Order: sequence, then C-alpha cells, then structure tokens
Amino acid sequence: MRWDAQALERGDAPDASSADSPAATALLPLAGLVRSVSTPEFAGITFHEVTAKSVLNKVVAGSRMPFDWTINPYRGCSHACVYCFARKSHTYLDFDAGLDFDSQVVVKINAAEVLRRELAKPSWQHEHVALGTNTDPYQRAEGRYQLMPGIIGALADSGTPLSILTKGTLLARDIPLLKHAAAQVPVGVGISLAMTNEQLSEAVEPGTPGPRARLKLISRLREAGLPCGVMAMPILPWLSDSDEALDSLFGALAAAGATGVTAGALYLKPGTREWFMQWIAREHPQLAGKYRRLYGGGSYASKEYRAWLAGRVRYFKDLHGLSGSQGFSHQDLNGNKAHSADPGGDHNAGHNASHNDDAREEEAQYPAGSIPDTAGHANFRHAGRPSREHANGSHSNANYPAAAQPTLF
Repeated sequence: MRWDAQALERGDAPDASSADSPAATALLPLAGLVRSVSTPEFAGITFHEVTAKSVLNKVVAGSRMPFDWTINPYRGCSHACVYCFARKSHTYLDFDAGLDFDSQVVVKINAAEVLRRELAKPSWQHEHVALGTNTDPYQRAEGRYQLMPGIIGALADSGTPLSILTKGTLLARDIPLLKHAAAQVPVGVGISLAMTNEQLSEAVEPGTPGPRARLKLISRLREAGLPCGVMAMPILPWLSDSDEALDSLFGALAAAGATGVTAGALYLKPGTREWFMQWIAREHPQLAGKYRRLYGGGSYASKEYRAWLAGRVRYFKDLHGLSGSQGFSHQDLNGNKAHSADPGGDHNAGHNASHNDDAREEEAQYPAGSIPDTAGHANFRHAGRPSREHANGSHSNANYPAAAQPTLF
C-alpha cells in the first residue's frame, strides 16, 4: 500500500503536472506508461512502470557479441556507476545520460508474461539470451518488482540457454531457481567486479553492493555448483591499476572461485565520457589532464596503455592461478590477441588474427562461466576452484617484476 500511495498515475493524479510534484518531469510520453512511482524507500529515484510489447531484443547485425538476443527488464540503473557505458541509451527515451540515467528507471512490469508469448512462437530458435548487457537486472528495484524469477523460468521452461551479468547481490535470492534452470538449459553467470578497494567502489559505483559483498556472491554461486565468470572492468587508470590493486583483485577472485576473468581498461563512449570526465575533474582534478591525454578524443585508452595493462593483468592472473581458464580483453605486450573467452574457443577465433589493432574486439571477450557452455554444460557445472595455494593471499608482499607505467601517461 505504501508503494501504491506514492504512485503518480497519468491522468489520475491531479498534481502530476505541477512543478512542485517530485515526479512532474518524470511523466514523459514513454510508450506503454502505466504510472510513475516516487517513494522514500528509494529516495531520489522515480520508477516508470511500462507495459512492453516485446522484450526480446535482437543484437545489431555484425556485432562481435557472443550472443544474438538480449533482455533488459529495466532501463536506467540506480547503481549510478560513473563509468557506465550504457548511459547514452537513456537519451533514446528523452532522458539525459547523467543524473536521469541514475534516477529515472523504466520498469517493464509485464516482462515475463510478454517473454513467454515470444518464446512460444514457432519461429523461436532457442538461441542464447543474455541479460544484464545494458542495465543491471539485479539493481535494487528488482527486490520490489521481482521480474527476474519469471524471466529465468520462462527461458528455462522454453529450452532457451541464458546468461546473466550483474553487480547486484540480489542474484543470491535466485540461486535455487538458477540451479533448477541449469538442469534444463545451459546457464552462464557473470559478476562485474574490477576493484577490491571499498572506498573507491563507493565513490565510482555508489548504488552498487561493495566488493566484499560481490566476492561472497561469487563464492555462493560456485558452492551451488553454478559457473561464475568475472568481468574485471573497468580498470581505472591511476586509480585501480597499481600492482597492489591488481594483486588484491586477482587474488580475491581466485580465492572466491571465479571460473574465468576478463579484464580491461575504462571505456569512455559518448554519453559516458562527459559524465565521467566531470566526475574526475570534481573528485580527482590532478588526474583530469592525464585522462584527456590518455583518451584523446576517443572512447579507448591509448594502445600503449592497453598493452601495458595487459602485461600487468597477465602477470597477476598467472600469479594467482587464473591463467588458461578464460580470455583476456586486450592485446598483450607482443601485439598478440589472447584466446577467445569462450571455453570452446570458437566465438571469436575467426577474427582474432585480423583485428589485432581493433579496440572494439575487447567488447566481445566474455570470461569462462559467463556464457552458456552449449557444447559441454556439465564441465561448467562441476568445474573446480583454482588451487588454494594461488588463492590464499600469500602473494600480497610479492616482488613484482619491474614494469612501470609508461611515463607519457
């Protein structure tokens, strides 16, 4: 009742158009808008409940993603990550890519019902469907709307492989459901975690469960017999790319039992770039000029920086026993591409050699465990943890081979 009492119904709420209404600017002409809700439980956030006509999204032709279909039950994300690459997508709804992305969240309240209808069509080929590719399906609002159980159930019941990528520890609620789904179809699970520094995490991803909570989630998933790949992205230049930070990160991921890890540097596409650069100028003004030089006018850090970072990441993955079980998202120091993130090695093998200098290739690298293993599903479900001799933190005082960050950055 408390939630309903906060609703601003279009056409029913007499003050909905008032400039004093907290959601006055939120009642935009969104397709299928049912109502907008603003509640003290989610201070500063307005939820726009919509009825969707379709929830299965076809990935753009020619994409290097290892899947062709996605579902995004939410648009916008209260995790408020300053680096989120999906920010510009909010402008398609006439919201801005900055504060609106964090505070104006669109909820497809009929997602599971519509999905079941779409999956029941004779034309559906039961291809892998990925969740969490744009905004997080386990952001805080999922605790209220509980859309994911219906979505997972619909996919599994239809015989459709699925994968989930999230920062949200709400995923733990659905571990029993995911175990049941994994007995029916191939399932991949990925956690996004790129730092162990709790203070830095709170600063750059303020609405997200902290690193310790996500590490516990990785362990819970593995103990449940589920795969869990980790997207260690973004590594932030001068903030989380030191030897100490990388050693802590990969040691913790190994200890938690991650089935694979893909790491990569901060990616600043338009929409994200402007918001992040404002944050850097405000919070770390001494780094603002360095970031402008490192990224120039583009979305990617310089090739030299990415090659340097690749070498450091490879070293610490080797140190903690994480080598050989997953791909790496950047060129190595010798200019060679790492193997495909897919354990079968097939998704990206066709263009690794021909796109060695193409930074976009990084976007297609997903760690082992995060993509359904349609060829050998049982291998993921029974995969063992990395050796504890590599995962017990004993390398915290290791002598790192000299590899200073290039001075031009």
